[in-house]
Amino acid sequence: MKSKWYSPRALLLHLTLLAWLSGCVAAAVWQFGRASDGNALSYLYAIEWPVFGFAGILGWYALINIEKVTEAQEKARREFEEKMRAEAQSARALESESPELAAYNDHLEALAQQPRKKLWGH
Repeated sequence: MKSKWYSPRALLLHLTLLAWLSGCVAAAVWQFGRASDGNALSYLYAIEWPVFGFAGILGWYALINIEKVTEAQEKARREFEEKMRAEAQSARALESESPELAAYNDHLEALAQQPRKKLWGH
């Protein structure tokens, strides 16, 4: 639990959240001041900035609690994909398909075999 909240990445996220929230509070106060000076549209903006702050809190929470994929999960995913690929090939062998469809399916299979881009946290 300690590394989740006090790792370098987590500390950077905490600082980013603090900067985000202070900016949202400053903007809300500024817009409320403009609204009290007679700019009625600024009341909407004064309400909007706390909503942005809350969205920042939700994003911070999601980034803190994101879990990395374990080797066992990755292996299970690969095995499942291989199983599905084998089932698709056997189903394709049973069906008579046109050469164009077979070429298209081969192209899709080649695309599926290519290495995937590394996604954030996965």
